[in-house]
Amino acid sequence: MRHRTWGAALAAALTLAIGLSPLPARASSHSEAPGTAKDRLADDTDAYAWVSNDAPNHVTLVGNWVPLIEPGSGPNFASFDDEVFYWFNIDNVGDAQDHIRYLFRFKTTRQTDATFLYNTGVVTSLTDPHLNVRQSYTVTRFDNDVPTVLGTDLPVAPQFVGPVSMPNYGDLAKAAVQTLSDGSKVFVGPRDDPFFVDLAAIFDLLTIRQPPGNRGEGRDGVGGYNVMTIALQIPKTHLTSDGQAPGATNSVIGLYLSADRPTTRTLHDDGTVTTAGPNIAVSRLGNPLVNEVVIPLKDKDKFNASEPEDDAANFLNYVLDPELAHLLTLLYGIATPPAPRLDLVAVFLTGIPGLNKPANPNQVPCEMLRLNMATPPSLHPKRLGILAGDNAGFPNGRRLADDVVDIAERVVAGATGFTPTFNHAPNNQLGDGVDFNDKPFLPYFPYVAPPQNPLRHEHHQEADNDGDDDHHHHGWGRHADREDATPGDGLEATGPTLETGTAEFGVKVSGPNPASATRLEYSLPVPEHVTLKVFDLQGRVVRTLLDQDADAGSFTSSWNGLTDNGDRAGKGIYFVRMSAAGQQSQKKVVLQ
Repeated sequence: MRHRTWGAALAAALTLAIGLSPLPARASSHSEAPGTAKDRLADDTDAYAWVSNDAPNHVTLVGNWVPLIEPGSGPNFASFDDEVFYWFNIDNVGDAQDHIRYLFRFKTTRQTDATFLYNTGVVTSLTDPHLNVRQSYTVTRFDNDVPTVLGTDLPVAPQFVGPVSMPNYGDLAKAAVQTLSDGSKVFVGPRDDPFFVDLAAIFDLLTIRQPPGNRGEGRDGVGGYNVMTIALQIPKTHLTSDGQAPGATNSVIGLYLSADRPTTRTLHDDGTVTTAGPNIAVSRLGNPLVNEVVIPLKDKDKFNASEPEDDAANFLNYVLDPELAHLLTLLYGIATPPAPRLDLVAVFLTGIPGLNKPANPNQVPCEMLRLNMATPPSLHPKRLGILAGDNAGFPNGRRLADDVVDIAERVVAGATGFTPTFNHAPNNQLGDGVDFNDKPFLPYFPYVAPPQNPLRHEHHQEADNDGDDDHHHHGWGRHADREDATPGDGLEATGPTLETGTAEFGVKVSGPNPASATRLEYSLPVPEHVTLKVFDLQGRVVRTLLDQDADAGSFTSSWNGLTDNGDRAGKGIYFVRMSAAGQQSQKKVVLQ
């Protein structure tokens, strides 16, 4: 890759860019460009990088590909593409070069072609003869272009076909966690999409269902869908430029995902496909949704095919004067900081001084998700990351529960210490009303929640007033931010209170009650196995909404009125009960 440098005037201006200023991105990269919308198996949706509390000497990297996978998508379930080269790219110097790269190549096999079934019976292991369609992969690490194979023929966790075919899917997935030859951990397979966003509202002219956005009531547009996940947990000393523990000069890494395809793909009249030619990049992602919201239509495919070293030359103007800021003013009357937005440049191309900006005095600016590996993990993570005083959160890396949509909207509106004259309501209250994921994350590697149950999943809750939501030009009064409210407010629990976390144990109804569908929020202060079940007045289980190991945090769920058998439950009174570690929290719901 060729190096480009900025002009002296801009370089001087950037030395003044200090303070907290996350990237102007509002969502995750789901089919963000015309090209990737047609090539979903190569579409990277999200990149994550953080240091977890249970592995403080390691960095966890998660890359997700293949957006909006319908869980019940047989007979040809989603997978990685054998023709695609899937990459994790890491710059540990600050010169916009890929000094460390992890390449994943896949191979799909079938035990028999004489069936339409993904599995021909109950599957109890990854080598079960009933598992007909299988994928394996090879992991190769490149250090400054020198390859080292770390693992071959490793198993991909199968798709969760359903509870009849795979009654112990959790055990199947755990068996797919492997240890590479260098001691790193790896997991590959389907997972619940960990991103949460009111996708429909955002693209309906930036609609906020309950303005200014800090009062909930959003609909998680990716709830109930899966993605294909690659997760790595790597010793920090394997990522620093000198092989030493992270310190003042070697602690910042930049990460981006990419996917390459051969340039030529030929379809033959017998149905077979062959490829030829050199590889070309077709997808790229670092910070959440630069390409979807920052880059305009004409340059989206260009961004996916571009090299990081060329970002300043190709895309700088879109950051200095972001379209999103103008839309906030046009649609909502919100005054935002004037261009040039050097606060946004700090994260988009350089990193934040004193936090995650590389120590290299000759840094080459480029778009990457930057993580300071020396920042200790937070004991009580906050969903608003740095904006809430949590330096271990986005944009210093990205954890699964970081609410990058709310963070980005507020930062674009100038609600940071860098632009204090704009740090007021409603600028610092903006959001999409979706604050938590629809499934709890795991308290151990690979952390991403298990895939959705294809027989019982729900995509998003029904709207309260179909077509009549009070949208963006009304209701801009001051309201308490949910992040700043009393922890556990509104949650009712029985038994002793767990005190480790910041949220109290409990479940609450977050939407209308009575209703034809019930929206729920629940919180867990410590990692534990959790169940969430619906009971009728006779104490019989009507629906099991959740039964899994769960990390501490707050999450959402919903009940659409269906039983575990798929029948419609009768109108009347029911109870939602959350249970974990001998504790219970219960709420009455009325189904109408």
